[in-house]
Amino acid sequence: MTKKNINTTVAVVLAFASLFFASKYYKTNQESTQNNNTVTVEELFAKRLSGIMVQFDGIVIKKLSDDNDGSRHQRFIVRLDNRQTVLIAHNIDLAPRVPLDLNTKVSIYGQYEWNEKGGVVHWTHHDPEGLHDEGWIKYQGKIYQ
Repeated sequence: MTKKNINTTVAVVLAFASLFFASKYYKTNQESTQNNNTVTVEELFAKRLSGIMVQFDGIVIKKLSDDNDGSRHQRFIVRLDNRQTVLIAHNIDLAPRVPLDLNTKVSIYGQYEWNEKGGVVHWTHHDPEGLHDEGWIKYQGKIYQ
């Protein structure tokens, strides 16, 4: 094989490899988005699943003290329509504090982690490294992330 043929072969292999990985990445993100649109907090809790991004609405029923161990987190509890409660841990080192009032509606997009008390949702903020789905909290028409 000549040097020109080897270079051409390498270029073709690299092109196919990049298409393969790009299509695999796109499919994964597409499936992730589809799953996020269909899964609920209630289902994640019932199935004891964790690490899944989920969007939901709830009512703020309790404001807790900040967690200042490591990254600072604003903590509060929301109640869902089915009466399940979920702890929200919102990183206030990466995102602004949400000026919450009790008994008000909040919309959340973040990563659910199962526990016996109903679960915890975190990653309700942007990712400065761009490696994780960016979550958010929408409160009184404003998005905090």
